[in-house]
Amino acid sequence: MTDFVDRVRIFVKSGDGGNGAKSFRREKFVPKGGPDGGNGGKGGDVVILADSHNVNLYDLRFKRHHKAKRGGDGGGANRYGRNGEDRVIHVPAGTVVYDERSGEVLADLTTAGESIVVAEGGRGGRGNQSYVSSTNRAPTRADPGKPGEERWLILELKMLAEVGLIGMPSVGKSTMVAAISAARPKIAAYPFTTLSPNLGTVQREFARRYVVADIPGLIEGASEGVGLGHEFLRHIERTRVLVHLLDMDEHTGRDPVEDFDAINDELRAYNEALLDKPQIVVANKLDLPGAKERYEDAKARLAERGIELLSVSAKDGVGLSELLDRVEAELSRDEADALAPALNVLRSVGGSDEDTGDVEDDDDDSDDDES
Repeated sequence: MTDFVDRVRIFVKSGDGGNGAKSFRREKFVPKGGPDGGNGGKGGDVVILADSHNVNLYDLRFKRHHKAKRGGDGGGANRYGRNGEDRVIHVPAGTVVYDERSGEVLADLTTAGESIVVAEGGRGGRGNQSYVSSTNRAPTRADPGKPGEERWLILELKMLAEVGLIGMPSVGKSTMVAAISAARPKIAAYPFTTLSPNLGTVQREFARRYVVADIPGLIEGASEGVGLGHEFLRHIERTRVLVHLLDMDEHTGRDPVEDFDAINDELRAYNEALLDKPQIVVANKLDLPGAKERYEDAKARLAERGIELLSVSAKDGVGLSELLDRVEAELSRDEADALAPALNVLRSVGGSDEDTGDVEDDDDDSDDDES
């Protein structure tokens, strides 16, 4: 199985421009041959392209240097140099491109087919034929090609999932992904089984299709680099709805409400805006002995804060239909909120229904007067 790689550092260099040629026409029976040195070709660009066939940045882990081809030199008889071949780097959709020196975000490639030129090829040098003028009929000047650009880049993948499953290790996130989608992640009864995010596509009859991601390794201190969670917190940023799983297994030795607070503290420490996302809180493993009593206790304590606690057993499939109904309702509400500003603009441009009615009434009155 290929390792999951979501952050790499690479060096890119575009191609140098080709040199311009210094040449004079030399032909039999042509006593006054003029300058005919052609221009050099442009160096190749370095392009980063979002590709639907790539799922992570693994291919770039061991290939750090990427160079485009140099432009060809110009020649006599007004021969222009060939442009250098571009170097295209394929990355998965969801990749953010940073300039390492400045920290500037150069591109956020969220859609397959999007691309950015991160290093532009050098311009080809001008041949002496380009310098012919009325005062200089036989120029000897020819320019070298311009050097290409070079820079170090940071590529960071933020996965494109609409729903993120969060919670402490072993709360059943991978089991949930397997239960609601066709994904089959590795599942075992010990912490940190999941070492990379798992993606699954949910498709129910007559319902919308969406992608769910299991965000692994979240524990207390994750935002400061403890455990594995700090490596995957970035993947939550693009999600639109969070499903927060709480473990009702009485043998964990943990309190589910304290776990809930600890994970939200980590989200706040990493990026406070994550707490603005809709969060559906779910008690899992209701099939285990003693789980219902723990669920009722946690439900009452969270209700005091105005937080509703749903209950499911991902292993047995109990309660999943109600959970997915809630998830799809939140996604629809989020889409409506996103469209609201645009709809308000359209209404303001088009005018209100009352205004339209007033215009029609005025037209009717004017017709009556004329009659």
